[in-house]
Amino acid sequence: MTPEDGPASFAGQERARLETELADLRRRRDQMRAERAEDPESVGDRGDAADALQRGEDLAGIEEQIGRLSWILAGGNADVEGQLPNGTLVTLRFPDDDDVHMRVVNYIEQTPAGAEDTTLTADSPLGLALFGRKSGDRITYQTSRGELQVTLLSIDLP
Repeated sequence: MTPEDGPASFAGQERARLETELADLRRRRDQMRAERAEDPESVGDRGDAADALQRGEDLAGIEEQIGRLSWILAGGNADVEGQLPNGTLVTLRFPDDDDVHMRVVNYIEQTPAGAEDTTLTADSPLGLALFGRKSGDRITYQTSRGELQVTLLSIDLP
C-alpha cells in the first residue's frame, strides 16, 4: 500500500474529507506561524503573556492534529493495548432498541461522512468495555448519563 492509496477501508470521499481538513490545518498553522513571527519578542503585561501562551498551545494542538491526520492518510493503523483494533465490527443490542451494527475506529477523524451514528471510538467508555468480551456477553459501562447496559451479539476483529 502506498501513502496515496491509504487504508483499504478508506472510501474516496473519506480520504478527500481528511485531505481537505489537513490542507486547512496546514494553512492555519502557517498563518499562526507568520503572526507569531510578526509579534515583538518583548511581552508587555500579563494579558499579553497569557495571549502568547495560548497562541503557542493552539499552534501545538494544530501540529498534533496535522501529525495525526498525516499518519491516518499514510495508512497508520496502530493497535493499542487494552483497546479493540481499528476496523473491528460489532453488533450490539441496547435495551429497548433494535440491533445496531458499529465499526470501531482509533480516531474520530476516521469516521466516514454520514456514519457518525454507527461508528465507535476504541477509547470511548463503550469501546473500552467491549475489549476482551465475546458474543453473548452483557456489558455494563459508565457514561456521563450514568450506567448503561448493552448485549454484544457479535464481534468481528479485522
